[in-house]
Amino acid sequence: MDGSEIWKLSADIARAAAQAAPRARLVVAKTARDIEADAKQLAPVDTGNLQGSIGSDINGLEATIGPTASYGIYLELGTTRMAAQPFMGPAADRRQGPFGDAMARLGEGLLGG
Repeated sequence: MDGSEIWKLSADIARAAAQAAPRARLVVAKTARDIEADAKQLAPVDTGNLQGSIGSDINGLEATIGPTASYGIYLELGTTRMAAQPFMGPAADRRQGPFGDAMARLGEGLLGG
């Protein structure tokens, strides 16, 4: 490998890095919305308050997804008097594989893999 190949590789890596963040943000946002939709579908329904309180806050490459209803955690994890009725964990589990696949395709596309 001569010097020109190293400079080309360096330029390719810099270009890929500049393109990766915006594309990765799109993958994170789509995955967060998908998890939110799945959680609403899986949530136990009595009055609909829990379902209606499930939302997502997307901030760049991070997303927080969950209910604002104070009792959501008790339904998700259960208590000493009530069995768990998980909805957030299974929703996230459903999207783990597709998220990983999308991020892998993103990396392959940027680096020509």
